[in-house]
Amino acid sequence: MYVKEIEKAMDIPLKNMILKGNLFIPANAQGLVLFSHGSGSSRFSPRNRYVAKMLQDEGLGTLLFDLLTVQEDQVYETRFNIDLLTQRLVDVTQWVKKQQHTKDMVLGYFGASTGAASALRAAAYFGDEIKALVSRGGRPDLAFSALDQVSTPTLLIVGGWDQEVLELNQKAYEKLQCKKKLEIIPQASHLFGEKGKLEEVALSSANWFLRWLVNKKEKNT
Repeated sequence: MYVKEIEKAMDIPLKNMILKGNLFIPANAQGLVLFSHGSGSSRFSPRNRYVAKMLQDEGLGTLLFDLLTVQEDQVYETRFNIDLLTQRLVDVTQWVKKQQHTKDMVLGYFGASTGAASALRAAAYFGDEIKALVSRGGRPDLAFSALDQVSTPTLLIVGGWDQEVLELNQKAYEKLQCKKKLEIIPQASHLFGEKGKLEEVALSSANWFLRWLVNKKEKNT
């Protein structure tokens, strides 16, 4: 059955609060990727939106949402409260699984920086319900105790010039027991701001989700 395209800003009601999100589902999409942004960022992150657009072009749905309310985000420490961020991602995932347009979709996570830690911990919580996970410049060390519980196929993407984060990802890669890949983007810094590097991130992410989320053939590189 043909399902039409959906694009809308939305309120995500959780207990005692409402989070803001932007949902895009291409026509006949099977998979939906939830984005968990890094500290100090939001659903408007230009880097995450760039990646989301490539996923959309490949027929994948995306949900970019704020993990924190405006008031919470003003507290610096809250931005690094991985327990809280993980719980928000878990709650939003549960909400997505109950909505008419998304309840039957296969789910994946895309996490950036601290958001990758919450994505990994949430994936450990949900087990096989999360089918694919991508970390961009992530801080998996902040989820280190949960890494060996992650069964979701996981791609760690790190810039070659981002030495400290690269070392953290190498240690995390060793602890992960799931299907996994560590991809180092050469001549790229933490935010992949160098020419063409974010495009490489987006392409690798799309290929990973196509492979594990919906079992489609990868794009040509």
